Amino acid sequence: MHKFLISLPFLLFSLLGFSTERDTTAVDTTQVVNEKINYWKNTNKVGVNLNEVAFINWNSGGNNSFSALLHGLFGRKYQKELLNWNSTLAVKYGFNAQEGRELRKTEDNLEINSNFGYRRDSVSNWYYSAKFTFNTQLSFGYRYPNTETPISKFMAPGYAFVGVGSEYSSPKEDLTVYISPVTQKSTFVLDQRLANEGMFGVSPAVRDEEGNIIDEGEKVRTQLGFLVSSAFSKKIFDNIDLNNSLRLYSDYLNQFGNIDVDWELNLDLQVNDYVKANVGSHLKYDDDVKFKQDLDGDGELETGGPKVQFKQLLGVGVVYSF
Repeated sequence: MHKFLISLPFLLFSLLGFSTERDTTAVDTTQVVNEKINYWKNTNKVGVNLNEVAFINWNSGGNNSFSALLHGLFGRKYQKELLNWNSTLAVKYGFNAQEGRELRKTEDNLEINSNFGYRRDSVSNWYYSAKFTFNTQLSFGYRYPNTETPISKFMAPGYAFVGVGSEYSSPKEDLTVYISPVTQKSTFVLDQRLANEGMFGVSPAVRDEEGNIIDEGEKVRTQLGFLVSSAFSKKIFDNIDLNNSLRLYSDYLNQFGNIDVDWELNLDLQVNDYVKANVGSHLKYDDDVKFKQDLDGDGELETGGPKVQFKQLLGVGVVYSF
């Protein structure tokens, strides 16, 4: 009788169609998340370097002075499988104010670089590459203390390089080497007075015996030549970064083998996340750039020959990245 009472509920459930078996099937609750891959890498940096000297009743003498250098670097890099596209915009502008003297420019540069590369397979370090480079300045340049007649302006000069070639990108080091057998160099001198003088390699104005202009000087000069450029960066210590860039160009038609040099070397010393020090040098040589200077002491600037250009920089300032 006792066993019958225990089995009766199970009998009723069976007759009504209910199953008394336990479902042991595991339920998969895993959620598949499709992660979106970002192929872009952005760089945004702005900063200012400051230097100030002030004297009050200073026995050794001296002039109060203040210097500032504003700089910005903006980059966009796209890398996906066999494609690589890297573009940067760099801006620098500096000035110096000294007691008893006019405000003087110490730095002025606007530069755009864009490089597109394609490689045949994912293991190759060589890219078929096309490169574009443009640089000029933002404001008037003078041969101080003469501030009456500018010796350079915005787009006077301006330089543009467009070419195709091959680029090697090291898989272990931050090193690139670009070789282009076909590169067009365009020199712009959009100020007619400077163009008439034949500055920066453009054809000067044609004048008669009395010095009157018959034909205006050309504002654009186009060259075709061979370009080799390299960029290298490395963290040599925990808080010291080295950056080196070199560009060599030679024109096929105008004294091939006469090489234009643009070499820049910088050391960035990081104090903390915002404060950085910079030690740098910049060397340039262009046979087409003739320098104006007072050769005979009469107070007038005459056009001389080309010279090696060298600039050294030491500064401490604030850099903000976003």
